Formats: sequence, structure tokens, C-alpha cells
Amino acid sequence: MRGLRGLFGSQPGPLPAIRIQGPAVNTHCTEFEVNNWIVSEFVVGTLVPIVGVHPFPLNELFLMVSAVCRLKPDYIVEWGTHLGMSARIFYETSKRFGLDIAIHSVDLPDDTVHQEHPGLQRGMLVKGLHEVTLHQGDGLTVCLEIHNRIGKPNAALVFIDGDHNQASVKRELAGVMTHMPDANILLHDTFYQSEKSGYNVGPYKAIAEAMAVAPDRYRRLSTDTGLPGMTLLYQLTQSKVPGL
Repeated sequence: MRGLRGLFGSQPGPLPAIRIQGPAVNTHCTEFEVNNWIVSEFVVGTLVPIVGVHPFPLNELFLMVSAVCRLKPDYIVEWGTHLGMSARIFYETSKRFGLDIAIHSVDLPDDTVHQEHPGLQRGMLVKGLHEVTLHQGDGLTVCLEIHNRIGKPNAALVFIDGDHNQASVKRELAGVMTHMPDANILLHDTFYQSEKSGYNVGPYKAIAEAMAVAPDRYRRLSTDTGLPGMTLLYQLTQSKVPGL
């Protein structure tokens, strides 16, 4: 035993920290880019066993993770908590890649009658996680209150997934664009198909109207292969090349 202590030391030192490689690459360049293999392994190996692929199929999980890792917000505000699926996705992404993001999730009050309100199951997937704060009220109103309290520019990612009526989405999107001009914005249920499909294309039309007012303000990434569809409106801030 003494020989082993002499060989390896009587008090082993702390283990070296394991550094997790983040997916964001070429952040000093002009285009949105992530390492697709890293994101894929995380989505398939970690997220799918926890949240499955409904309501967010693989391509939408991929976009959510990519947006968080590339844009690195200080905080995320989302509305449409439901069971807490999207909040859990954001939480797991932040934890896996060491991003330390505060997540705020808003849903309607418990006594509200709405076909998508989860009742007592609201936020069940994130309850007890101190990085996730659950709120109740109007999504946009609560979002702006949080933003005004935190007061950080270039720090927010907003996820709009509440009422998918065109007028509602237009109001929410316009409110974020006006009062949080530096925020990046994710929206759900944004797939477009022609009228014969019978789909609700209200969110798609709301985005088109907003983009027409400010055509050069955001760049856009969308999952366009089928329902439900997700769109990221983002503004890239380029990082400097290391060493320059």
C-alpha cells in the first residue's frame, strides 16, 4: 500500500474537468452554422428518450438545439408551457453544453378554458428544476415584464407557441419585435400548405406580414418538409476570430 501511495501520491488530486464541445462553429463568420453530428447525437441520445418526437419531430428538435447553442441567449422566454416539453428541451440543451440559461415558461391561468390547456399537468416535465421558472398570464405581457426586469440587450430568445390564431401570433410577434428589438425569435406551427390542405396557416401568414414590415431585419431558418413546422427569426452577432 505504501508503495502504491508513493507511486500515485497519498492524496489524489481533483479530476480534470471534462469539457463538452459545443455545436456552434465559425461564429466569426456571416452564416448560421452548427456541427450537425454533435447536435444529432445529443438529440437522438438525450432528448428523444426524454421528450419523444411529439409535438416536436426530429427536425424541430434539431432547430431548437441549434438555435440555443449558436445564439447562446442569457435567458429564454416561451409561452405555451403545456406539459413543459419545450422548456425541458431548452433546459437539457443548456445543461449539456454548459450554457447556464435561465428559462421562463408562461401559460394561461389554471381557471382558463382553452382546448390546449393542460390543467394540473401544466409544466410537469420541468417542475423542481430551479433553472426553469413557471409563470401564468398572457404570454407577451409576462415576457415583456421579464425582459424589462432583466434589462439585458442581445440576450433573449423568445419562443412563441401559444394560440396559433393569425391575429394572436401577429400581435405577439409585433410586440416582441417592437419592445425587444435585439431578441431572436422561434415560432411553432409555421408550416405552409395550400388552401386545399385545410391547414391552419395563420402563424405562417403572421410571420410573412411581420417580415414585410421589416424585410432586412431578420434572417430566417424554417423546417419546411411538413407539419407542424418551426421558424427561427435571428440576428447574428459575429464573434471575433480568436487571437485577433
